Amino acid sequence: MDLAHALEGLEFPLGGEVLVASEGFEDAAVVRVNSELALVATLDFVTPVVDDPFVFGEIAAANALSDVYAMGGRPWFAMNILCIPCRLPVEYMRKILEGGISKVREAGAYLVGGHTVDDPEPKYGLCVVGRVRPEKILRNKVPRSSCRVFLTKPVGTGIVVTAIKADMASDKAINEAVEVMRTLNREAAERMVQVGAVAATDVTGFGLLGHAMEMVAETGFDMVLEAGKVPIVEEALDYASFGLIPAGAYENMKYCEGKVFFEKDIGDLKMVLFDPQTSGGLLVVVPEEKAEDYPYPEIGKIVSGEGRVVVR
Repeated sequence: MDLAHALEGLEFPLGGEVLVASEGFEDAAVVRVNSELALVATLDFVTPVVDDPFVFGEIAAANALSDVYAMGGRPWFAMNILCIPCRLPVEYMRKILEGGISKVREAGAYLVGGHTVDDPEPKYGLCVVGRVRPEKILRNKVPRSSCRVFLTKPVGTGIVVTAIKADMASDKAINEAVEVMRTLNREAAERMVQVGAVAATDVTGFGLLGHAMEMVAETGFDMVLEAGKVPIVEEALDYASFGLIPAGAYENMKYCEGKVFFEKDIGDLKMVLFDPQTSGGLLVVVPEEKAEDYPYPEIGKIVSGEGRVVVR
């Protein structure tokens, strides 16, 4: 389905207090309360990527919380979104919620309720509201050149999840991918605000290159990425070479056609960079003069250009 075409002509009720809405590729909406406070609102839910219900709850909650972090905000309170087959044991549902609660608590936020429906396939996530000062909102559009690009988590979790489903993933790869997905972007977000980042987004379903493309689309800047500097979940490259690549990676490659360019053949790494992530890291743009103060892997730079992503 062409979502943009399906929504054509719809007029959303908006007002002057709405600072960020559905336009562009933003991670969350932002509404001004007063000159010192704005609310960041998002919702996100996913199907299980692991069998353990508690860990699934952790991953889904961390994934939803990331949208608030990507906007430079701090989560304030959240509500559960749970779709669950009634035939499953109640303990399974409880474990999912316990996992989500653990991450909301770790984020320093409140969990105030939610909604549950009967559904053939489990789905879980959160509606999250965060707080940010209006002048501190971080958008995902790159506003200037002479910046460095950072990635706060390794990519490749989607490929590892595909290997898990094929019963081909090692315990080591599973443990690493789970740890990546269940980890909050809280510290990375706090540090990016401290150093004065100028743009950010969280890397999720469109993969590293899809989200990178969105950050420079229709701007006068290029994002130049060094493929060899991108952190990758161990063994993800091996699984990619076996053909264990999620369908979403091919959709992402199609999505980026004509906007992402490769200066050389990087082999199977190409599909890892298109790999759709669940609860991925933040892609952060920091001015060059502050780059040394951001303690995460630097993977590229922003230069004047034509709104493209160039992979070297």
